[in-house]
Amino acid sequence: MTKRQKMFYFIRFSGLGLVVGVAYIDPGNWGTDIAAGSKFGYSLLWVVVMSNVIGMFMQYLSSKLGIITGLSLAENCRDNLSKYKSFSLWITAEFAAIATDLAEVIGAAIAFNLLFGIPLIYGAIITCFDTLLILSLERIGIRKVESVIIGMMVLIACIYLVEIYLASPDWYQIGYHAVVPEFQEGSIVIAVGILGATVMPHAIFLHSAMMKTRQNMFQVLRSPKRIVKFSTIDTVIALSIAGLINGAILVMSAATFHQNNLIIESIEEAYQTLTPLLGNLSSTSFGIALLASGLASSIVATLSGQIIFEGFTKFKAKLWKRRIFIRAITIIPAVIAIYFGTSTLDILVISQVILSLQLPFTVIPLVYFTSKEKIMGKEYVNKKHIKIMAVIAVSIIVIMNVLLLNYMFI
Repeated sequence: MTKRQKMFYFIRFSGLGLVVGVAYIDPGNWGTDIAAGSKFGYSLLWVVVMSNVIGMFMQYLSSKLGIITGLSLAENCRDNLSKYKSFSLWITAEFAAIATDLAEVIGAAIAFNLLFGIPLIYGAIITCFDTLLILSLERIGIRKVESVIIGMMVLIACIYLVEIYLASPDWYQIGYHAVVPEFQEGSIVIAVGILGATVMPHAIFLHSAMMKTRQNMFQVLRSPKRIVKFSTIDTVIALSIAGLINGAILVMSAATFHQNNLIIESIEEAYQTLTPLLGNLSSTSFGIALLASGLASSIVATLSGQIIFEGFTKFKAKLWKRRIFIRAITIIPAVIAIYFGTSTLDILVISQVILSLQLPFTVIPLVYFTSKEKIMGKEYVNKKHIKIMAVIAVSIIVIMNVLLLNYMFI
């Protein structure tokens, strides 16, 4: 195969990385990154970088599992673990799906409120209907849904180029704190929240399942090694973009709010404060990007919830019935939280902490399956250096969760 042919097929294959990457820039990330930047300046930027690298690695393992086994992570749990273990993992995965969708719906509802003055509860309901409407495009091809999601991600990236330009951050501080670990008093909750907001359990489940949408490409490419390589490149490019956006949110918050000794307690406050500090262009751009983030990540969360539920249970019904059922499960907590007037930023940060606490129950089975020769085959089972990297990544996740629990309860 010539270089031109490889490039042609890679372009046709790519797209899944960006779809999964949307989960890495959801409103939960906005909540934790804004909180981190306004309270602790640039000091937690290294957590964003570290979390993004771990995310890339886990998404690589997830896509490889889907390519080689032809099954999603949820299906592998169901087929290769005892009923008790599979059921336990399913329950934790459902909690992760609910926490994820809580952040997505809240984020989009806030954006509707800020841009159009729509009350939060109505904004949450509109988000649900918008999500189902966009997902209905799947009837004319999954690529149509992918195109909408990718378009929203590109929009968010362009808007944050504008935000960074307007904020005029300290580039030396950015370079220093991107690589030098530092904890300030009280920053552990936000740091763990960033980890949970970046390495998303539902995105790991989704990536392994979405590889099935490229089955026709598998027949053309034939070589599993080439397919894994294409998927890896696609993932690295997409999550690099997502990581830069996450970093940009934290940097904007640090340069704008922390620099002016402003601790932001809600996304609404961030929006309102941007106008006097940076002008109407900044606040309006912020609202539009938040809306795109909420809608796009809500689509991804709904797809993931469907994949988790079906993979673990083998539940079969008409697609629209499954989608409505899963949407109903995940929308209820968001409506309850809005009704009781809970701080939106607190909701977003807490939801991401829940995701971080669930994360070991997703990544440990993933590493286990991809390290089993019986499941992956001799050629594609994790090699020694991959296993070492996996142990390090899982250890970081577990240690940060232990630090969080120690901080909260001891």
